[in-house]
Amino acid sequence: MEQNEYGRQEEEMRPPERKRADRSFLKGAVAGAAAVLIAAVCIFGGSALLRNILTGGSYASGGVSESDVDRKLKMINALIDKYYLYEDEIDADALIEGIYSGYASALGDPYTEYYDEEETQALMENTNGEFSGIGATLTQSTDGSGVVIVNVYEGSPADQAGLQAGDILYQVDEHEVEGVDLETVVSWVKGDTGTEVTLHVRRDGEELTMTAVRDTIEVQTVEYEMKEGNIGYLSVSEFDTVTYDQFSEALDSLEGQGMEGLVIDLRNNPGGNLDTVADMLRLLLPEGTIVSVKDKDGNTEELTCDGEHEFTKPLAVLVNQYSASASEIFSGAVQDYGIGQIVGVTTYGKGVVQQLTDLGDGTCLKLTIAEYYTPNGRSINGVGVEPDVEVEYKYNENDPEADNQLERALEVVREQIG
Repeated sequence: MEQNEYGRQEEEMRPPERKRADRSFLKGAVAGAAAVLIAAVCIFGGSALLRNILTGGSYASGGVSESDVDRKLKMINALIDKYYLYEDEIDADALIEGIYSGYASALGDPYTEYYDEEETQALMENTNGEFSGIGATLTQSTDGSGVVIVNVYEGSPADQAGLQAGDILYQVDEHEVEGVDLETVVSWVKGDTGTEVTLHVRRDGEELTMTAVRDTIEVQTVEYEMKEGNIGYLSVSEFDTVTYDQFSEALDSLEGQGMEGLVIDLRNNPGGNLDTVADMLRLLLPEGTIVSVKDKDGNTEELTCDGEHEFTKPLAVLVNQYSASASEIFSGAVQDYGIGQIVGVTTYGKGVVQQLTDLGDGTCLKLTIAEYYTPNGRSINGVGVEPDVEVEYKYNENDPEADNQLERALEVVREQIG
């Protein structure tokens, strides 16, 4: 699997293993975890659950109190301290973080998550669509002797340093790469903007040493090209902060090339920022509601469009079962206004909104706070957006590059053009 220096799905963005803490810290830290947990959750305030926790009252059907929680944690910790076989491998920080993570996950909501400090930093990079690095895609070599550079972003620090796709990275600064997992190698390559990293590579039997100055790299979330018949093709991989500008520039470029129709590909797009997708839809929709969001108290907020940039050319939006969240807001709005045809298969069905809350110590909580509705008032949660033109992807072993879903979307646009 190829590994970028960024990415919602990429392995290198998972937090590295925490350092093992002193045993003396563990004894006090776990014992006081209940009080720390109370401080972490009270920022949401107001609910009977939290009032009971804060006052020491019961907050479970069995009448459990804060002191009960504290006493039970002390008991568990004492048993671990006395009997646990692998005592030297205990990570105190991981135990404490596990309490917070478990508290959030016990809600049973797959979208509510606690993020520790390193996970929060990675999440912010993913959401913003920017990271500090050299701008290269890496993968482990098949024989484990090094790491292969499979892509170098044009104009990036890696490009400026002279790195090329196909280079074998065998040393980063003073660190030997052979036998080291890819996640660790990527952590060596990444670093603060403006700092230098020395990269040692093998190319065509020659060993080369290059120095790159790390910089802020913008993730390319939009790719586009003009297809046959002046049909624009625009693929959006996720909705990050940087995506709107990339989308707007792509539309302008395709318009400048004489575009007569457009296919927007949202397949495998997991979603992203609500404001970003709303801004992008303002470049397409007529005047009216883009999406409405309703919270637990029934309060509703509408995001609207003034219709000044309404897209009037033939349009198709490609989706699949992995198109989720913001992708469904996008396709649902296009479908409700009838400005384009949805092509593919029914989408994932994530119709809820999460809020990221800073917990004040570099960690954060992602909490489900509302449900969203399409312009016509549809909830797609657990249902998804059904395509106007249904077509399953079929792999062609004789032509692996063939894409029957895309071909059908292009046909839909051609039919509209006449």
